[in-house]
Amino acid sequence: MILIKTADEIELMRQSNLLVSETLAEVAKHIRPGVSTGKLDLVAEAFIRDHGAVPGFLGYQGYPKTLCTSVNAEVVHGIPSDKVVLREGDLVSVDCGVIKEGFYGDTAFSFEVGEVSDKVRRLLNTTRECLLKGIEQAVEGKRIGDVGSAVQTHAEQNGYSVVREMVGHGLGRHMHEAPEVPNYGRKGSGPKLKKGMVICIEPMINMGRRQISQDPDGWTIRAADNLPSAHFELAVAIDKGKADVLSTFSYIDEVLKKQNS
Repeated sequence: MILIKTADEIELMRQSNLLVSETLAEVAKHIRPGVSTGKLDLVAEAFIRDHGAVPGFLGYQGYPKTLCTSVNAEVVHGIPSDKVVLREGDLVSVDCGVIKEGFYGDTAFSFEVGEVSDKVRRLLNTTRECLLKGIEQAVEGKRIGDVGSAVQTHAEQNGYSVVREMVGHGLGRHMHEAPEVPNYGRKGSGPKLKKGMVICIEPMINMGRRQISQDPDGWTIRAADNLPSAHFELAVAIDKGKADVLSTFSYIDEVLKKQNS
């Protein structure tokens, strides 16, 4: 069943999602060659708890960490570890969730580590554009297929492939609610979008083929051809005319701009 949120509930969800956004910006300050993904996880957990919330991923269905940190060919659900040390030229997707006032926030951003290749930068830029194309369709009266079609079209026009098995989702008092939000689809198909629905749109775009595999750890999903994969996610409340985006990349962009100046 697709749950419609009240205006008050959406404002609470905005606070949860802004905290996730701020957490990712704090993590961004530490992303550089030589830093372990385990260190990033500690930074995120401390920041979330210091701001009166609890990590949304930690313990979720047995998941052992606060963040998902997926490096290079890892698509999603990479487990942070002191043994995984970021290197010059890597890309790392950082996915984070919190629970605050009973509601989940959930957002992801793919970062460059040091200087990346033009190929990797183009993948990152295109994946972020795919997310924005999807959000443009996330308005009352459209359908889930309109969102997925917009993502898929932009990815494939740029020579990339869309992961099919992993999808976006509804968000609220539970991390994964109805409806599923695939990153592919046909215009005009799927559930109709109604004001008050809250969904996470999260393109997972592969540089090579779309096929994936799962690591023996039971969590990490990677591109089967071992080529890089990028992942961006924002939480969106459906509204008339224009989506109400509850999380933001602006805090992250500010940090990255300072680092590059």
